[in-house]
Amino acid sequence: MKLTFLGTGTSFGVPIVGCDCSTCTSSDPRDQRTRHGALVDLDGGRLLVDTPPELRLQLLAAGVDSIDALWFTHVHADHIHGIDDVRVFTVRNGDMSAFVAHEYMSTMQAHFQYIFDDEVLPPVGSSKPKIRLQGVEALRSLDILGHSFTPVRVPHGDCSVYGFRVGGLGYITDGKALPTETLDVLRGVDVLVLNALWFGRPHASHFNVEEAVAAAREVGAARTYLTHLTHRVSHQELLDRLPEGVFPAYDGLTVEVDA
Repeated sequence: MKLTFLGTGTSFGVPIVGCDCSTCTSSDPRDQRTRHGALVDLDGGRLLVDTPPELRLQLLAAGVDSIDALWFTHVHADHIHGIDDVRVFTVRNGDMSAFVAHEYMSTMQAHFQYIFDDEVLPPVGSSKPKIRLQGVEALRSLDILGHSFTPVRVPHGDCSVYGFRVGGLGYITDGKALPTETLDVLRGVDVLVLNALWFGRPHASHFNVEEAVAAAREVGAARTYLTHLTHRVSHQELLDRLPEGVFPAYDGLTVEVDA
């Protein structure tokens, strides 16, 4: 199994428009963070996690020529507003399954009526994404591309975010805590992905770095990668300050994961 980080920034991205801080003006390409997205390559196909606004550019940068299924973690704008960029794959290959929590299906259908209402037809000579939503429930495992995925729910302010475990990979973004039932699913993974904004000051709906490191220790992952990073911390600072076994992710990073 292979994990590729397409985008590792928050909803603002890095650099932030109009900001001249040291991270936003950094010459280190690892400090250039687009909005959250990832790929999971399995022997049965390729799963795209979220569709951020920069998705087309991310896919071009990663040399991606196929997507077989989608997973939506939640319905905030920075995680769904690039959905039309999967249209090219459905034009070529037909309907694509998109897995999303049952509680968010109606929101997706309302936000993107032109996609999910079969009575809305594209103009002659044009096309629309052919995406079929499939509901998921926390802790109820399901088959995706020939592999067993277990959805896990984490709190994110006034909503929930749905990550997953597949094989040796545990994937969480935009979380503030790992509930007991989520910890039980994730324990002992080879690779854990967690969000982390910055060092120090707590945030209402996201882990800071210290909280993410503590959560990773509870899980007992062999390796943990931090994503959804802000401009308040540079890649080099993270490298210098993170403990053994915890690493900063960056756009374009690929990681091999035990199946």
